[in-house]
Amino acid sequence: MNRRNIKVLLLLFIAFFSTTSVFAQQKKARPKKPNIIMLISDDTGWGDLGVYGGGVGRGMPTPNLDRMAKEGMQFWSFYGQPSCTPGRAAMMTGRIPNRSGMTTVAFQGQGGGLPAAEWSLASVLKQANYKTYFSGKWHLGEADYAMPIAHGFDKMQNVVLYHLNAYTYAFPSWNPDMTPDILAFFKKVTTGVLEGEAGGKAREVTKVTEDNIAELDMNMTENVLKQLDEYGKGGSPFFMCVNFAKNHQPNLPSKQFAGKSPAKSKYADCVVEMDYNVGRVMDKIRQLGISENTIVIYTVDNGAWQDVHPDAGYTPFRGSKGTDREGGSRVPAIAWWPGQIQAGSDSHDIVGGLDLMATFASLAGITLPTQDREGKPIIFDSYDMSNVLFKEGKPLRDKWFYFTEAELSPGAVRVGKFKAVYNMRGDNGAQAGSDMPGQQLGWRGDEQYVATVPAIYDLWQDPQERYDLFMNSFTEKTWTMVVFNKAIQDLMQTYIKYPPRPLQSETFTGPMEINKFRTIQEAKKLMDQKGVKLPDLGNEK
Repeated sequence: MNRRNIKVLLLLFIAFFSTTSVFAQQKKARPKKPNIIMLISDDTGWGDLGVYGGGVGRGMPTPNLDRMAKEGMQFWSFYGQPSCTPGRAAMMTGRIPNRSGMTTVAFQGQGGGLPAAEWSLASVLKQANYKTYFSGKWHLGEADYAMPIAHGFDKMQNVVLYHLNAYTYAFPSWNPDMTPDILAFFKKVTTGVLEGEAGGKAREVTKVTEDNIAELDMNMTENVLKQLDEYGKGGSPFFMCVNFAKNHQPNLPSKQFAGKSPAKSKYADCVVEMDYNVGRVMDKIRQLGISENTIVIYTVDNGAWQDVHPDAGYTPFRGSKGTDREGGSRVPAIAWWPGQIQAGSDSHDIVGGLDLMATFASLAGITLPTQDREGKPIIFDSYDMSNVLFKEGKPLRDKWFYFTEAELSPGAVRVGKFKAVYNMRGDNGAQAGSDMPGQQLGWRGDEQYVATVPAIYDLWQDPQERYDLFMNSFTEKTWTMVVFNKAIQDLMQTYIKYPPRPLQSETFTGPMEINKFRTIQEAKKLMDQKGVKLPDLGNEK
């Protein structure tokens, strides 16, 4: 090798190690008890943001979220849950939704909600003396014991309890075919915008009306900025959970954004509006000079709702919201913390909203409780993501369980790059990109289970779950059954030691057949004769 080549190699080595050392020097000692801000949007599609291939190319620019990703870490295998309430419950509790009973979408007038015994992100962080604030969509129940201020939040503002279209039930112009008595019922049971403080009761400050429904997020963001001003100058660590009503159907853009997106669709207008409000929050953090002591996480509760296309986000994956397919649970996610999270970094590790509980507890320097808030043993399904966020080692999670609203055993399981699907609901075998998301192909589809063995997919080579490899003549993967069965067996054993709570919302679990009804009646008679009394599980809090 001549001298010139040696010189070139030396220069390359110097450049490489210089770049590495610069990043190492920029990475400062990690602050204890950093401020934590969660930004959650509703039903936003995996492919809507610019950094996920959407943005300008789809007529809905997202410069603020794109900048957040370029300054932080973008996740490619981040999971929510298949619908709103379980998605938010999983993030808030760090537990798969069937453990807390929060498996189905909560409607107005049903009462109930997040059981009082559950720990929340806020109640856990209060153990480390965090100030805590909640705003926006809650969707975890209506009862007093289920309110944010009953679950560790010091203050709540601009809180709405339901999915956006639930408010339209009480709008005569939206439902002119509704009889006056039903319309009166919905007006009576639909709670409006709430605020309140810990130790007190929630106060309704205004009803959600046809005039103000489009402005919910804009009004909420104004109060979030004021609260940031107060917290940012106070010096104490704080946790803020900010939840946008956008982009849930029906997408109703603020008057400031109506018709302003290049796509000129209501959905695109609302994506642009949501991105604008994210930018306002991020700009405030920078202005306050607290960036290096503040971690911000942006994500979504569930996969895109293809059933309501075109008023829905985009996902390249098979299936839709409400299914065990990738399209039901895989969501966009970004983590931002200057000086701690490497700018422009990516993660393809299996992580999800469940993992925020263990991660936030770790950052706050506390351990997760071993008993619930009523003193009974509790288990969390949350893994600390610190190794992933800060690139300090191998991730703790290597599997993900998928559940629809009635499943105790998972309808699908991912271990590494392989996924086993037992519940075929969601596409009736249709491939991604079919002509239209017919009702029988989406959330309303039957829960159809495989007879003996699941379909097996390699998500690295086949992220759209098109090619079942289980008994493929080229490369059958029957050996994976051992891996998936062991993962499910380990999960099911936890239900014995930590029984799931009763369901907190309604769901259809199949027809009540005559023989089944008679069997239940006979069982009740037998228990009465033996003096056995079952507790009223429907009233459990």
